[in-house]
Amino acid sequence: MTRERFPRWVYERGDEPDPRFSLANERTILAWLRTSLGLIAGGTALEALELPMEPHLRLAAAVVLLVAGAAVPVVAWIEWARTERAMREDGPLPGAMTGFVLVLTVSAVGVLALLALLLHDGG
Repeated sequence: MTRERFPRWVYERGDEPDPRFSLANERTILAWLRTSLGLIAGGTALEALELPMEPHLRLAAAVVLLVAGAAVPVVAWIEWARTERAMREDGPLPGAMTGFVLVLTVSAVGVLALLALLLHDGG
């Protein structure tokens, strides 16, 4: 009986790494998924609560959060797979992009929220 594991392009190469490293890799992707849920919740709340901010900029900040919330799991899964494959092939670990996506997101949302607060007319 053969075990088919997904994704095959990860598991068909190399040897099984130490389970502790694979489980740590899995915990990392789960942490990114929790972060993604937070981004989605934040984007939804920003718009649903109708905070006293310039509405177009508030919407833009909410959209950035929601798009990042949708993108982070995809980027994190690719990182998980590349890391798992590198461990199986006893190669160097790849660079991480998920943190960079989050840095860009938080920076953009911070600027948009600041501008939305400063430009709000109070009416």
